Amino acid sequence: MKTFTFDAQVTAALFDRIGAVFALGDGAVVFESGERAEAHDGAVLCACVHPSGDGVVTGGDDGKLVWSRRGESVLLATAKGQWIDAVDAASETGLIAFAFGKTLSVIDVADAAFRRDFVHERTVSGVAFEPKGRRVAASTYGGAALWYARIAQQQPTVLKWAGSHTGVGWSPDGAFLITTMQDNQLHGWRLKDQRNMRMGGYPAKIRNMAFLSRGRLLATPGAQGVVLWPFEGSNGPMGREATEIGFDETSLVNLVAAQAKHGRVAAGLNDGRVWVADPSAQGLERVKADKGAPIVALAFDAETTRLAWADEDGQAGIVDL
Repeated sequence: MKTFTFDAQVTAALFDRIGAVFALGDGAVVFESGERAEAHDGAVLCACVHPSGDGVVTGGDDGKLVWSRRGESVLLATAKGQWIDAVDAASETGLIAFAFGKTLSVIDVADAAFRRDFVHERTVSGVAFEPKGRRVAASTYGGAALWYARIAQQQPTVLKWAGSHTGVGWSPDGAFLITTMQDNQLHGWRLKDQRNMRMGGYPAKIRNMAFLSRGRLLATPGAQGVVLWPFEGSNGPMGREATEIGFDETSLVNLVAAQAKHGRVAAGLNDGRVWVADPSAQGLERVKADKGAPIVALAFDAETTRLAWADEDGQAGIVDL
């Protein structure tokens, strides 16, 4: 295992096409090679891999959207006087979406003049591109809104469900939209008929989610093990029960990581431990067995052969599996 100690808390751990990248609460982006980009005048609040696969795009509390590569940082866009709280990118279309306040903005890496701003009634908490990269979803209070990313004047498809929705994601086939919620549950919609899917029963808040096994399973934290929802067939998890792996009554899973094409899932626990498992096989591989501060960042590379993690105290590591 390769380990790091940072002076600031890690906001995100990611893998671009070259290696691991850590975005920090002091505004820096640090690459596995040791190269460092001073991207923001303040904290990095969100991060994603650039559509090209080279480097990362970060949003900060300085209102800047920055592309950091090894050796340089480029300012992509600004949101004057606002925090950029969420970002996502689509490699298929070269688009980047980011959120500040009630606005969802979309830019095109191939056209510096292109920008679309979509305004919502409430604050936007999360953004996610559909798998094809043409539509983008925004989570907000009361549900989610779906926008065509390139069309300037339009009415969004609004998916309603009472409560505060804190993050959003698409199933790999684009058939379902799922949000994390403030009150310890997920909510989902089957998009062809906007049918609601309630996915609850969690003891803690769900901080993220990740599809695996070619989209057949959705993994989530927020419980004593990793909760797996079945997404096979046209009904997804409707009328079906979730399963749980890696149950440990002494701890909670803080974060999960997976890649939709592969069968592995990783769990970062609130006691600092990290494990990896294949739900179709037996047993867990404990990649960080020592307890410590809660895990706050977790990511697989594209082939799930490497895993990056970081804890609340600025300790981080990269593991070859």
